[in-house]
Amino acid sequence: MTTLPGRTNTALIVIDVQNGVVDGAHDREAVIGRIDSLVQRARDAEVPVIWVQHADDELVQGTPPWEYVPELARLEDEPLVHKSYGDSFEDTELERLLAERAVGHLVVSGAQSDQCIRSTLHGAITRGYDATLVGDAHTTVDLSAYGAPPPDQVIAHTNLYWKYQAAPGRAGAVIGADDVTFAPGAES
Repeated sequence: MTTLPGRTNTALIVIDVQNGVVDGAHDREAVIGRIDSLVQRARDAEVPVIWVQHADDELVQGTPPWEYVPELARLEDEPLVHKSYGDSFEDTELERLLAERAVGHLVVSGAQSDQCIRSTLHGAITRGYDATLVGDAHTTVDLSAYGAPPPDQVIAHTNLYWKYQAAPGRAGAVIGADDVTFAPGAES
């Protein structure tokens, strides 16, 4: 449904699955396994896979915590977007990369649910994209010491509210990793 004319393609976006971001994250291994499966299925369907990597004062570029987890391997021809804000669109080349590939629908996975995932989903829908969150392929760490709910509740809440997200001519959705298809005309 995207409001972006001529943008009929889908892309898989993998956000911040970096050592320092997912260290201690809820259900880390299973989430990374599901993301790896999504990446392989997207590649098989010739759907663009776009990787996003965060850097800031606490996650310093070039350090081991900044690196992507070793379980996930980006191919050389798959774009890597460097960002320093929660929203993967802010001050990055993401929009240009998506436009070049005629992408109007994003399938979103990664970390952290309550930060960069939410920011990017909202950034996408306000820019005219349809944005599907893979409900079991995003995670977060336990921030309950700071007043947040436990991670499983943060993830469940993110899935609940994104399932019903909509704006004129575009929509949010939530789907399980096993139900994502990258076939033309599919709802993922």
